Parts: sequence; structure tokens; C-alpha cells
Amino acid sequence: MQFDESIIRNVVAQVLAEVGKAPPVTSGFKGRYGIFDCADEAVRAAREAFEKLSERSIEDRKRIIDHIRRISIDQKVELGTMEMNETKIGKLAHKIEKLELLGRKTPGVEFLRSEVYSGDHGLAVIEHAPFGVIGCITPVTHSLPTITGNAVNMIAGGNTLVVNPHPSGKKVAVEGVRRFNKAIYDDLGIDNLICVIAEPTLESADLIFHHRDVAMICVTGGPAVARAALNSGKKAVVAGPGNPPVVVDETADLDRAARSIIQGAGYDNNLLCIAEKEVFVVNSVFDELMRAMERAGAVRLNESEIDRLTSVAISEVGEPGKTKQVAAKEFIGQDAAVLARAAGKNISQDVELVFGETDEHNPFVPVEQMMPFIPFVRCHDVDEAIQKAKYYEHGFRHTAIIHSNDVRNMTKMGRVMDTTLFVKNGPSPAALGVGGEGYISFSIATPTGEGVTTPLTFTRERRCSLIDDLCILGHPAKG
Repeated sequence: MQFDESIIRNVVAQVLAEVGKAPPVTSGFKGRYGIFDCADEAVRAAREAFEKLSERSIEDRKRIIDHIRRISIDQKVELGTMEMNETKIGKLAHKIEKLELLGRKTPGVEFLRSEVYSGDHGLAVIEHAPFGVIGCITPVTHSLPTITGNAVNMIAGGNTLVVNPHPSGKKVAVEGVRRFNKAIYDDLGIDNLICVIAEPTLESADLIFHHRDVAMICVTGGPAVARAALNSGKKAVVAGPGNPPVVVDETADLDRAARSIIQGAGYDNNLLCIAEKEVFVVNSVFDELMRAMERAGAVRLNESEIDRLTSVAISEVGEPGKTKQVAAKEFIGQDAAVLARAAGKNISQDVELVFGETDEHNPFVPVEQMMPFIPFVRCHDVDEAIQKAKYYEHGFRHTAIIHSNDVRNMTKMGRVMDTTLFVKNGPSPAALGVGGEGYISFSIATPTGEGVTTPLTFTRERRCSLIDDLCILGHPAKG
């Protein structure tokens, strides 16, 4: 009589499991700390981690998030320096600061809430459940900070994530994710809550977009990646492009406006999607604002210098007859001194911003340039300034800024622009709680409308209804 050895092994395993001595069944992903070369393996590992996370409490989610926060804050100098050395864009001090800001101010489990409806016919409770595995695309402009914010938001909502980072920011993405996962595993025994593709490609992004175990997509990037996410057939949260305009009217505090423009447009060399990109100024205060900019430390370029800078910093791409103007890659995120040299002017390395007067047709006005040069355009009055701001924002409905002490002008611009973020009398980062009220995320979903993302962005509603009971006020309805 012959025995099937597989049957015997299964019986032994079942007996051992019943007495608590069976070795754990693993998939082989343990100890990877979220680092994968294969996108399919990354998704499967994230799905396995999601199943384990689903068995844990909200308090455990908080412990997980606290590890991400702690590493982002305590290791900000090392990780920020790593990102600066790899991407070679922006400013080191701001790379470091961004990690601390995301660690401290990204919303966590405290944003989760339930709604309750009670009445004559009983009780209904609406809770917010996770989607599962979320596929993420992150930009070179803020590689690890975007992952940090997304991880806190998504894990707070009970999800896991698979990240396809920008290839020019992949090393710091991998190292940050490795550190996050190791700390979480050492404390709670769950690995691969955040998975990252070590060698990201368009093919790995496409696989993530269409993988059956990816329940949702979150992307931060330009129009092409936004379209790909929206065409994935899955729920998508899309942080698209922006070209934030500034309006300065005749009632503004001009020195305050100048300081704010420099602070916002100069931050990380203008890499923020919310940062001031072009300024429309009422003619009666134009010259005085230009002097205020110089008093605040910005350096003004003259017309010929602006022409020289424009000729090298803005390029054309596309096929003949279908070209468009874009920021030249070699100037994106570079220091103001680099731009000034290209314009034929030598300035101090400490200068945060260069600026100058242009007309509205200069390419720096319509292009999301992501570099610390800001064009200033004269306008007859505030109505013209607002209309030009609307036109050159391109309908992205991302961010707009006004400097004014006239409430009606603020109201008028807010209604016309219809942007996700609208800042009055401050620098653009104030809209994310940096010098203003609110909370931060580097996934600001404008095309899909979720705005500054929170844990609730990455959850789905579940309603549980109990009929005719547990409402202790009044009397039940008859009939």
C-alpha cells in the first residue's frame, strides 16, 4: 500500500498547528523591508501586508505611523542630504525641512471619524474602511517627502502602498522605505507595508496601474502621468500640474507682499507645485513693488538679461507643428545665482530669487518653470490682473495668491479662480499649514478634486444599519 506523502505532510502540519507548534507559512517576502525589483512581487507583498494590517488595531496603525514620523524627523539631515546629492535640484536646507514638516504635520489616525444617524427607525453608523493596496507614483521634486506623507495618510486609513518613484529620486526613496519598514517590522512584526520599486520604469508603473491587486492609484506628476492614472480603470487621486499666479492690487502692503513672494517662490528653488510662478501687479503700485522686492533681498534682472535667461532656460519640445514650451531640465530647481549667471549677471549665492518685468507673452508667464525667477507683469487695474491670472493658471484650479487689503478684491479673485488653494496676504506654503493654519500633504489632488489629501481620502464609506433598535430617544415609528 502506497501513501501520498503530500497528504501525510498536510496532516502533520494540521496537527502541529492545533498545538501551536506549526512553523509560520511565509511567502518569502519577509525581510525584504519593502525593496523589490519586480513590480508584481511588490504588489503581492503589499497585499500580504495589507491582510496582516487588517487584523491590527487603530492603535497599532498609530504606532506604525509614529515610526515613520520619528525617522523623518530624527534622520532628516542624513536623508535630506541624500536626496539633495541624488536629485541635485532645490536647496539642502529645504530638503531637510520638508522631511521634518511631513513627519510632524501630516494627518494621521486622528483624522479618522465615524458618522452616526439615529431616529425613529433605529441607528446607522458610517465608518471609513481601507481600499487595500494603493499604487503610487512620486516625483523627483519631492521624492522621499511625498512617500512620507502618502505613507502616513494611507496607512492611517488602513492601506498599504506600492511606490514607483521617479528614476532620478529612486535611491533616497529606497533607503527611506527600507528604514521605515525595518523599524515597523522590529516593533510590530509586519513587513512591506510600504513597497518600492528599486529600478522604476514606465513598464513597472503600467503594471502597478493595471494589477488586479491594486485597488486605487495616487499619482503626483505632470499631465502624462495624470492621464495614465485616470485611464487605469481604477479610482485615482491625481496631484496634477500647477502654474500659480499672484495678484497684487493698489491696497496691498507691498513690503509684506515682497517678502511673501520671495519666501514662497524661493522655497526649494521653486520646486513646489503651489509656489508663486508669475505676478500680475496693478500699474499704480508696480514700480514701488519692484523696489520692495529689492529691499527684501531679491535681485532684479533687466530686459536684456531676462531675454538671455529665457533663451536658455525655456525650451521647446514635440514634433514640428506640435511643439510646446517647457522649462529646460538643466535649470529646474537650480539656485538663483545659476540663473543670474545664465543671464549674464553675477550675484551672491545667498540670493533666493531673481525677478524682473516682462510682458504676458514671455514664456516664463505661461510655463510652470520650477526655478527661482519670477516675471512681473503690469496691469491697468485689479480686474485685468485677475483675468490674466485666470488665463495663465490654465484652468488647473491648483493654487492662486492675492496681496490686498480690499476684501471685495479678495472675494472677486477667489470666485473667478476657483482654485483648490487660495492664499491671501501670505506666502504659498501657508496654505499647507506652514506659517498658516491647516495640515500638510505633498499630494494635492486638483484634477480629481480631493484637494490636500488626508487619511479619509484613501478610505471608502461603509454603512451599517440597525433597524428599529438602539435609538433610545422618543418612541419607535409605527407601521
